Amino acid sequence: MKKLPDLEAWAIFAKVAETGSFARTAAEFSLSQATVSKAITRLEARMKTMLFHRTSRRISLTDSGYAALERASRILEDGKAVEAEVVEQSNSLRGLVRVSAPMSFGIARLAPVLPDFMKAHPDVELDVQFNDKQVDLVAERFDLALRIANLVDSSLLARRLCKVRILLVGSPAYFERHGKPRHPRDLINYKALQYTYARNGTSWRFRHKQHGEFTQAMPVHLHANNAEALTPALLAGLGLALQPEFLVWQDLQSGTLETVMDDWEVEPIALHIVTPPGRNRPARVQAFIEYLAGRFVHEPWAHKG
Repeated sequence: MKKLPDLEAWAIFAKVAETGSFARTAAEFSLSQATVSKAITRLEARMKTMLFHRTSRRISLTDSGYAALERASRILEDGKAVEAEVVEQSNSLRGLVRVSAPMSFGIARLAPVLPDFMKAHPDVELDVQFNDKQVDLVAERFDLALRIANLVDSSLLARRLCKVRILLVGSPAYFERHGKPRHPRDLINYKALQYTYARNGTSWRFRHKQHGEFTQAMPVHLHANNAEALTPALLAGLGLALQPEFLVWQDLQSGTLETVMDDWEVEPIALHIVTPPGRNRPARVQAFIEYLAGRFVHEPWAHKG
């Protein structure tokens, strides 16, 4: 089995050849002289040949050392160039930011705020993927994700932005025909429009300040794996649904949808920015996080509680 090249030792070799001194090389690389000496000894053992002639006064390259010097110097310079480029990318607002977001929230709320960031930072490239299933940030190499949920403990880092209320809504025409439910048990007589990935599925759970909790299994008229897809059926008066406030607040303002059973609360969720483990983020990623945080906490549907 082949071993990996000892790139660190070759870089040290190139610097020793340049300075003509183990001591000066150790000082430039902030290493001990013993570490430098061991790296050269390691190479010579691996190559089964001497790379330097050593005397008490000076060192000089052997023929084998001269033969290796050009490529070893390139290893050293390429290593410096890679690190300089990565540092420059990390400290400047340029480069790629990969983002994952839920479909409905992403299209309705995230997409409209992207242009202002893009205008302010023209050298930042955004790659936004919409998916209601939770992606693996590390395996799929995302810089951050927007998640609307009550998060479980994990190795990911999460920044909570705001509370998102879940509201029971339907059209005025639907409630005109069927009346308004007063208690969760009344919902058995209504048709549900169901978001596939809802936490409790078709068992709708409510909490009342005086009466405690109540769960009602719902007859479902429409399933959809995208909450926004329920809106046309809601507006057409074909049922009621539990919807996040960011999706329905404009319809509530205009009166095309109404809330019911306001004294029965569904456990709220929250909007989070989630990032992979490790707190050292490129400047472009941190800038985008701060931009989103500043925009979303002031949205009309956002709640601090």
